[in-house]
Amino acid sequence: MLPLRPIILLSVCLVPICLASISGQRQYDYGSDVHARFQKRQDYRPPIVTSLPTVDGHLPSRREIRELEKDEDMWNLFILALSWMQYTDQVVWSSWYKIAGIHGAPGQTWGGVEAIPGNDNIGYCHHVSILFPTWHRPYLALYEQILYNIVQYIASLYPPEKREHFGKAAKSFRLPYWDWAATPPNGTSVLPLSMGGDPNIAVSGPNGVQTIANPLFSYTFKPFNASIFPEIPFNTWNETKRAPRPLNSPAAMSNNSFIAHALDSQMPSFQQRLYNLFANYPNYSSFSNEAWIPTDNNGTYDSIEALHDSIHTLGGGAFGHLSIIQYSAFDPLFLLHHVNVDRIFAMWQVLYNDSYVVPMPAIYPSHTSAAGQIQDAETALTPFFSDNDTFWTSDMVRDHEIFGYTYPEVSTKNRVEVVASINRLYTHYSPASIEMTHRWRQSRGYGNIAVTDDSRSRPDANRRSLRLPINAVFDGEDYYEWIANVRVKKDALNDSFMIHLFLGPAPGDPSTWSFANNLMP
Repeated sequence: MLPLRPIILLSVCLVPICLASISGQRQYDYGSDVHARFQKRQDYRPPIVTSLPTVDGHLPSRREIRELEKDEDMWNLFILALSWMQYTDQVVWSSWYKIAGIHGAPGQTWGGVEAIPGNDNIGYCHHVSILFPTWHRPYLALYEQILYNIVQYIASLYPPEKREHFGKAAKSFRLPYWDWAATPPNGTSVLPLSMGGDPNIAVSGPNGVQTIANPLFSYTFKPFNASIFPEIPFNTWNETKRAPRPLNSPAAMSNNSFIAHALDSQMPSFQQRLYNLFANYPNYSSFSNEAWIPTDNNGTYDSIEALHDSIHTLGGGAFGHLSIIQYSAFDPLFLLHHVNVDRIFAMWQVLYNDSYVVPMPAIYPSHTSAAGQIQDAETALTPFFSDNDTFWTSDMVRDHEIFGYTYPEVSTKNRVEVVASINRLYTHYSPASIEMTHRWRQSRGYGNIAVTDDSRSRPDANRRSLRLPINAVFDGEDYYEWIANVRVKKDALNDSFMIHLFLGPAPGDPSTWSFANNLMP
């Protein structure tokens, strides 16, 4: 089989580049040097990635970030643990810096898993690869394992009268996910305030309530090494940025309002694309990554990797860390975003459990693999060990439960229940949903009211809604869908980029394109 050309299949391209700068706040004060005591308890050899223990025989679920916020005790433990990991010395294998560095920059060797010749400066992650969903599964499990251990230790630091309570809560800790495709609660953004509203956050811990640097807002390098980020202005920023303003300024500040606006405007597209992936992509090769190019079916140009790229590009903005492959893992959004991608993968697996990894050539190199190398279900997912001598493989991680977690939608692995969840969460912007709203109005005596834009009746009425009249979409029992498939070289511009499609002329200011009124969803 000839190697496939690196092509993105719908709207967004992520390409290696970089970023960093802004905090100065502090970590939680536990009243003593608990970090040093905790570190002494840790094995200095990077760990085997193992399953987390069940709780009373049940697998705890990874919860959506907004749902986790409602659980005050678990939320505080999560924020404290995330902050702890980010303040861990960068030379320690379990630090935020080291674990994020597995993905891309600085191209470090982790866990003693050496690079193949010539690939020393490349991360371990597989992009445009049949291994894209499966490689991230043990990677996220590693994050979860580290944070789980920190959570257990923090729970042990509470006063005796609270220790048992928090210790019990800590056993159920699992990573949260950020569902960027579900319609958020009325009056809120796709980007929760906890993730982009304030660089500081109040948290209740073993030593009372304190205000600390918000570990979901950004990551500050400690210390900052400009050599990792050779391009200006990235080599002047000591903290991750999102849509930095002023652009290309050493004093740039993150503009999370801009990011929220862009995500809100594109959310209908996220929903439609995700629903289409669930409904029309039964083949793992086409669903999983951007490299598989169909020769005779124009309906499968999209992929979960391409949709995932859209979130990276919009969530990071121009010159934002998240929008750059090499540096994206340093932004805290990366973790929650990828947990959601794993969740989507798990839901898809319930729908199409007979389709999985088949041999395909790698398009891009990684720390331990060469471009053109055939990858299959037995390819080692380096650098993640399942025991002292064996790496995890795609076959071994096919069932997500192997790592001791599940998701609410797939806890029973019942296909009917997964379909019901998909229809509940991701049909808000489908043509069928428009027709259901229309028929509901008619059944209640509103049949004479022309419906050309139903945004006023929806909880997200503050968002842009661009719809055709219903009679232009539906013809009797049938309706029409338009899908634009765009094929480009992923590295065509040697930078991250998006392709926007407008109904009419594009606005004069490119910075407004992501939320222009005539942007096609």
